[in-house]
Amino acid sequence: MSEREILDSFPAGHPRGSWPAEERAVALREQGESVTVVMDLDTDRFLVVSRAVAA
Repeated sequence: MSEREILDSFPAGHPRGSWPAEERAVALREQGESVTVVMDLDTDRFLVVSRAVAA
């Protein structure tokens, strides 16, 4: 099983919604990172996480 690393997080109640997380993900992808944005319902935050790599 692969692990994901949380690279950044943003509150879900932000006036722009998930945009800040998506913008951060784009910046990281431009640097060569493989990332995605997910919603953590327990903490009510958008998380920018590294993509899991199949072992």
